Amino acid sequence: MAQQDTFNPRPGFGYVRTLSQHEELPLLRDHLLRLDSESRRDRFNGFLDDSFIERYAEKCAADGTIIVAYMENGVVRGAAELHPSDSSDDSLPEVAFSVEPCVRRRGVGSVLFKRLISEARWRGYRTLRVTTGAHNHAMRALASKFGAHLVFRHGESTGTIEVKQHPQSDVAKLAIDAPLATARAVMDLHRACWKLFSKMSGLGGAA
Repeated sequence: MAQQDTFNPRPGFGYVRTLSQHEELPLLRDHLLRLDSESRRDRFNGFLDDSFIERYAEKCAADGTIIVAYMENGVVRGAAELHPSDSSDDSLPEVAFSVEPCVRRRGVGSVLFKRLISEARWRGYRTLRVTTGAHNHAMRALASKFGAHLVFRHGESTGTIEVKQHPQSDVAKLAIDAPLATARAVMDLHRACWKLFSKMSGLGGAA
């Protein structure tokens, strides 16, 4: 059952970053639990149960899955997942995407896709696999936009993306990370200046 959400998006206030492993589980889990029934069906090709989503998030946090998140107010509203390949010879890293209805039609999926490809390039991956439900038209269109050639079989569409075809994705990562890094640097500078001011004025001294 999807969680109730009264969030009102504020265009221009979102940002994208890769989650660290220790925080993946609650942030990704809560995002997936907020998906409505149709979104869950598109994302998981029919699986709608909350317990399935909770187990899935636990697996992602434990198996080395890379989670690139679109966030607003510290909450994940969209996620791109890069799952590592298994040990079989023909296995490929697999990608998956989910965007909450409240932030759709704002280019979030494209930004996440570019960032995820950048992450894949940095890890030396050359080819990614994408699989989506037959009725997930938005995901099929997004994958095709980035060069995937999808084939329909067994009730789902699957295809591959050549990572080397997207050198612009590294630029996208820098464009996203740079403002965030600058903001952090400014905050650190302000904090250091305040400490110095407090010390000079005696605010931080002992009683």
